[in-house]
Amino acid sequence: MSALTSIVMPCYNAAPHLARSVGSVLAQTLGNWELVIVDDGSNDNSWHELQRLANVEPRIRGYRQANAGAAAARNHALREARGDYIAFLDADDTWHPEFLESMQAALQNASGHDLAYCGWQNLGLGGGRDTPFVPPDYEDGHKVEALLGGCRWPIHAALASAEAIRVSGGFDERLSSCMDYDLWLRLGTVHRLIRVPRVLAYYHHHAGEQITKNRARIALNHWRAQQKFLDANPALADRLGVERIRELTAGELLRRGFECYWKRDLKAARTIFRAVMKERYGTAQDWKYMLPSLLPESLHRRLIRALETKEARSGT
Repeated sequence: MSALTSIVMPCYNAAPHLARSVGSVLAQTLGNWELVIVDDGSNDNSWHELQRLANVEPRIRGYRQANAGAAAARNHALREARGDYIAFLDADDTWHPEFLESMQAALQNASGHDLAYCGWQNLGLGGGRDTPFVPPDYEDGHKVEALLGGCRWPIHAALASAEAIRVSGGFDERLSSCMDYDLWLRLGTVHRLIRVPRVLAYYHHHAGEQITKNRARIALNHWRAQQKFLDANPALADRLGVERIRELTAGELLRRGFECYWKRDLKAARTIFRAVMKERYGTAQDWKYMLPSLLPESLHRRLIRALETKEARSGT
């Protein structure tokens, strides 16, 4: 019989999506699982929907807590989990029916403390942005640098041993986003990474509230997770070099700032740019774009419009 896998699912105001996400768990070809759902103080019908699903399926266990954030909800579920492996699925995302079977098979011949990851697909973005993606094999001599550079898979595209996650300390509840990236940094740089080259996880974009829509919060929490990891691993400065580390940290923050700027999410861009300037990072050309972030936002917007008008006139 296969080892028990505990599926950790935080839930906050996800009543419209719960049946679909739980349905993808019920459809798994590997049946030895338990689904631990923690309702994080929802104010919609999530708790009642969760209870309805649990009454139908005994492998589902539901818990309720006052709103404390996704990290706290996941840690609550981890305390209740009884499985040998841990998988994470948010209440508005889904899996391929063979997710658990394929991921557990990848770990069966491993040391037991390894981390498996797979490909995924965004759904609902449109505009050619829903193309399936299978990440490369990160288990090579550049693994630490690759993981420090960014979150290489979403939270529901991985399977790890329960013991390894508990030894790592679980999720950092001080982070309101990127807590999965923080966990992968701590686990992936210590344990062997096993790539499953199949698209087995689906991220559903929708009109409701999603953490990924707050670009500034994600960018800053990503940077905080990096700084936390670097503080815990000071020898990396000698291994990678100070300049390379700044490229991976402040440089990534700058890249995200420009992404917001060109999408005209000026509020997020201004927040990110001010953080980059505090790090004293960027070229003179970068600072030309960043410095106006110190102005009042209304004046900054007027300056952008004036520049756009000037560019439009010079192009005619």
